[in-house]
Amino acid sequence: MAMMTIAEALRQAIREEMQRDERVFCIGEDIGIPGGFGGAFTVTLGLSDEFGHERILDTPISEAAIAGIALGAAIAGMRPIADVQYADFLFNMMDQLVNEAAKMRYMSGGTLSVPMVMRAPVGATARGAQHAQSVEAFFTHVPGLKVVCPATAYDAKGLLKSAVRDENPVLVFEHKLLYGSKGPRTEKGSISPVGEVPEDDYTVPIGKGVVRRKGKDVTIVANLLMLYRSLAAAEELSRKGVEAEVIDPRSLVPLDEDLILESVKKTGRLLIVEEDNLSGGWGAEVAARMADSGFFWLDAPIKRVAAPDVPPPFSPLLEREYVPSETKIVETVLSML
Repeated sequence: MAMMTIAEALRQAIREEMQRDERVFCIGEDIGIPGGFGGAFTVTLGLSDEFGHERILDTPISEAAIAGIALGAAIAGMRPIADVQYADFLFNMMDQLVNEAAKMRYMSGGTLSVPMVMRAPVGATARGAQHAQSVEAFFTHVPGLKVVCPATAYDAKGLLKSAVRDENPVLVFEHKLLYGSKGPRTEKGSISPVGEVPEDDYTVPIGKGVVRRKGKDVTIVANLLMLYRSLAAAEELSRKGVEAEVIDPRSLVPLDEDLILESVKKTGRLLIVEEDNLSGGWGAEVAARMADSGFFWLDAPIKRVAAPDVPPPFSPLLEREYVPSETKIVETVLSML
């Protein structure tokens, strides 16, 4: 075991997969330039020294080109890991991702595979409306794409390795405030969920969630940064005599519905917490599925805590009001009891 931040765990996953399989390569903006950060958030730092610039490919500032190259390479038998500096820039890749990568296997009757990975940071960090969105829900709507959201160092390494080995396109969403405080670039307000990570090869299966905290009174489902705020809220609720069970879905597509349903059967109440704005979020899909399969076990309406339906604000003061807080989670749970 080694103690790693999420950024370090992601880097180790990339390193191990590139050592294991010569078809694996990385592509993105500023991921291997001398003297650079190693991408926007240090994940690829030093990898060009180990593997050379033939496998750590720096590109012009063109997300559409990155997606097109990754897509073509994947269809041709390579296994690209594309680094997207901010998840907001995925919208520049929508045609390749939604109309090509997601559909190619289906349209070819299974004769073509698209084993490509898109890594993208999400979350509000005082960067304004075009660099702060949590965009997971856009891609959970697209058949053919898998969507994962690692919130711990252990899961970051294991899920990324599973994504590289998958025959389908996988989007890996990472929160800017969870990368960790080590290295040349530290985000203001970040937390550093350093954790034990096996130094040997292992994978975390895509489609399996995990219970991060056991409880009997209410089920809270939350991903990425909201997982940590939900765990903090659960501790506050415990001091008030309420025991919340907190579930980290880890994977949004496929979603571990069975795990959530078993918890709802026990607690009778469900709250979903996400950083994206409320309307049409992935939390709405979880709520709909649990209303369908878990209706007779529910003792109260399903609730969601999310950002308001406005773009992420640039003002730090407004951003603090925009992003769901521990207090809002606690208040919402108490209103359900």
